[in-house]
Amino acid sequence: MTTSEPTSLPAASGGWLDRRFKLSERGSSLPQEVIAGITTFAAMAYIIAVNPAIMSAAGMDRGDLVIATALAAIFGSLMMGLTANLPLAVAPAMGSNIVFAYVMVKQMGIPWQGALAMVAVTGVIFLALSLSKLREKVAKEVPDALKIGIQAAVGTLIVFIGLRGAGFIVANPNTYVAMGSLASPPVLLTLAGILVTPVLVARKVPGALVLSIAVLTVIGLFVPLKDDGTMVTTLPSAFFALPKWPASTFLALDFSYLVSHFLVTLPLLFYFLCGEFFSTLATLIGVTGAANLRKPDGSIPNATAAFATDATATIVGPLLGTSVVTAFIESVTGVQAGGRTGLTSIVVAVGFFLALFIWPVFVIIPAQATAPALVVVGIFMLQGLARIDMADLANAVPVVLMLLVTVLSNNLINGMAIGTFAYILLCLALGRSKAVTPVVWGLGVIFVLYFVVTSRLM
Repeated sequence: MTTSEPTSLPAASGGWLDRRFKLSERGSSLPQEVIAGITTFAAMAYIIAVNPAIMSAAGMDRGDLVIATALAAIFGSLMMGLTANLPLAVAPAMGSNIVFAYVMVKQMGIPWQGALAMVAVTGVIFLALSLSKLREKVAKEVPDALKIGIQAAVGTLIVFIGLRGAGFIVANPNTYVAMGSLASPPVLLTLAGILVTPVLVARKVPGALVLSIAVLTVIGLFVPLKDDGTMVTTLPSAFFALPKWPASTFLALDFSYLVSHFLVTLPLLFYFLCGEFFSTLATLIGVTGAANLRKPDGSIPNATAAFATDATATIVGPLLGTSVVTAFIESVTGVQAGGRTGLTSIVVAVGFFLALFIWPVFVIIPAQATAPALVVVGIFMLQGLARIDMADLANAVPVVLMLLVTVLSNNLINGMAIGTFAYILLCLALGRSKAVTPVVWGLGVIFVLYFVVTSRLM
């Protein structure tokens, strides 16, 4: 990704902020960092609405989820800015929240308290991995076909769930799924959002996803949901309110479930671990490259601190009541606006803090307003497919199977398993046994055990 170098304001000189965050050294200034932080916040603020909308499907209180989402973003962004001094904003991850609510809780029947415990354990493992040399080893041993396949499968699942939640995709007894009726006003509202939102993003309108959600929510006040006079959007009882503590989700983790169902949850532990690890790695590479912050040898400055921040935030997130917390690729928008230091992340944290005082507004945002944002986010997660050589069946077949099996069976674990089995068999058949690394063999064993255990439970 190439970006044009922003016009820098005069760099700070002398003061404590300059020394602490290396403003002059990186050619930045306090006003420049503030502008960058505001830009990044606008690009990712949609998560305050989307994350609670998704995770509330697990039976969790949506109001508490709004607060937990904002608090997790505040903690992660502050820690990233203060410890890694990188312009990376941190918040609950898209993709992981879908897996949490729809795969773990709704499909597999895992209590959300047990699911939170599993995410926290993943954070602990990731922290240990981040502080050791195993990080590089794991990064090398998981092939691109599996990494990209998993990401693409989750992206497609995000699109499907967004459209289904808005009523744009409905059940059909003959074709299993079908498009909702265009005679339905909510379906028409969703369609308008699906068509217009990508245009806003493509035109690089600042805060495009947030703008889309806000406009569709307001329009929903005048769009009938049912014949009884109910509208798609209902006005909140108050627009401003003091932040409340997420009492129903705070420290609600159930570690006993994880212990008693270890083999069932093992593939999900692997998913969260790999998903967080490679997502963070890709974001670090992309953002530091756009900001020209990488060292002459190509290494990422303060990479260990950045990984440790992600891991720690993923431990804190479940304690508050949300899923995996990770660095957001939307941070690139702040870099394009001139962000070069951790001050950008701190400004993002301030943005999430201010959002705590309008939390009732985020609770009433309808699925028809968030669906277009989910479609765009899902498409972004599919962009890695461009790196797959589709003429090489050893790479193409696992990716396609992961994507299709995940969506058609509505089960991520099924897709991951079938894709992994296909990768192993194709590599062996084509004489590429060395491509099947110990990590891949271990993953194959995990999925075999998973299928054996789950088949006996059904």
